[in-house]
Amino acid sequence: MNRLHYLLFITILFGWGTSGYAQAKKSENEKSKKMNILFIAVDDLRLQAGMYGEPQMKTPSIDKLGESGRVFNRTYCSVPVCGASRASLLSGIYPTAKRFVDYNTRKDKDAPEVTSLPLHFKNNGYTTLARGKIYHHYDDDSQAWSEKPYHPLFSHDGIGWQCYLTDESKEIVEENRNPSNPNEVKGPAYEAADVPDNSYPDGMVTDKVLEDLEKFSQSEEPFFLAVGFWKPHLPFNAPKKYWDLYDKNDIILADNPFPPKNAPAQAMHDWGELRRMYAGIPQEGPVSDELARELIHGYYACVSYTDAQIGKILNELDRLGLAENTIVVLWGDHGWHLGEHTLWVKHCNFDKVMNAPLLVRAPGIETRDNNHSNSLIEFIDIYPTLCDLADLEKPGHLDGKSFVKVLKDPDASIHKAVYSRYFGGETLVTQRYAYTEWTENGEMKANMLYDHKYDRDENINVVYDPDYKDVANEMKQLLNQKREKIAEKK
Repeated sequence: MNRLHYLLFITILFGWGTSGYAQAKKSENEKSKKMNILFIAVDDLRLQAGMYGEPQMKTPSIDKLGESGRVFNRTYCSVPVCGASRASLLSGIYPTAKRFVDYNTRKDKDAPEVTSLPLHFKNNGYTTLARGKIYHHYDDDSQAWSEKPYHPLFSHDGIGWQCYLTDESKEIVEENRNPSNPNEVKGPAYEAADVPDNSYPDGMVTDKVLEDLEKFSQSEEPFFLAVGFWKPHLPFNAPKKYWDLYDKNDIILADNPFPPKNAPAQAMHDWGELRRMYAGIPQEGPVSDELARELIHGYYACVSYTDAQIGKILNELDRLGLAENTIVVLWGDHGWHLGEHTLWVKHCNFDKVMNAPLLVRAPGIETRDNNHSNSLIEFIDIYPTLCDLADLEKPGHLDGKSFVKVLKDPDASIHKAVYSRYFGGETLVTQRYAYTEWTENGEMKANMLYDHKYDRDENINVVYDPDYKDVANEMKQLLNQKREKIAEKK
């Protein structure tokens, strides 16, 4: 071999070697790169969207996300009220009679010793950010975040977080201000101001999140970005263009505006959140059909408004090339009544408010052939699942179970029954039945049982039907077993 051929051979050999080394190094870096988390919470979001076969409410962004991820049809919140639901989910532990009880719950008061979901990711090298409503109190669990949570100061001529922008709304507020307590006001239950999206708080949150994503795209730091939208929480205030998506005359009212047959008094409530805080709502008795349509119209407009904000964020995630390495979780903290069983808002043990939306899109897990799952899931399962997906060790305190296998196989199962409670009412739900007991000082005061195979809307309480005696006894035993397990871990 002459000198020229020898030098050429060495050059090619060296090139192959360095190229192979570079490829191996690139593959190694890709494997070691941490998964990002985009964690989207929506207040008061009921299980109603196009992806659930409910076309009347327009949710194109949520539907699109559902097409590329797993849609969980039967996910249950721990407590059907925002503060308690969120604290339980973010802590990964069950509620009890004294822990995670009501809307005003603070995680750092009820479970200060527990490492929360965002804190666990922060402790594992993630930049953790809270934008909008994550906990009920923006300063709760403050050590979990890499910087102070972003909470828009949305007074701008509005009234606190309710944010009223029109002159008409402001007049109603002034007319209903309590003279002995000027901070106590009743504003209208809905508003349709002709303003840009970022005139209301959720649009401001979106603008902040878009800035965050741009920064993350320029850095190598893994992120846990928690984004919380207030709407469709009352008041139903959204830019007019989202109201214009709907014709109020086409709004369909609930087809079961009556209490369930044989439902105990404990199951019902007077929807005080709506009556107490908002003007123009009757202080007793039902709302008129006209007002019901107005309220439902407002709820739909607010969901479409939030849906648009979610779309902006997901589109930016794609544009910046972050989607391929980001797990997206979208959840509603609990469901909501829109006149079913004579009820509005949440605060009860019916399926409409305990069963809440959950969507998960995880890179590398294909779900498009069959993206819905009817597997029973609890909100406290989200914590261990994200640990598994991000390859983090799971803390020992967790009560939930990872549902990664359900992400991969929609027919897989991790629970025989799931648990939810609201004050004295405790509910256990299986694939077919929902059973609730109300107890006081250890004594059962009332109970109810619904057969979801024949009565998905829970219109007939069959707990005292002789044909369901064995089922009721079995569900009672399962509930007692669940209570014992929760008590063991307190």
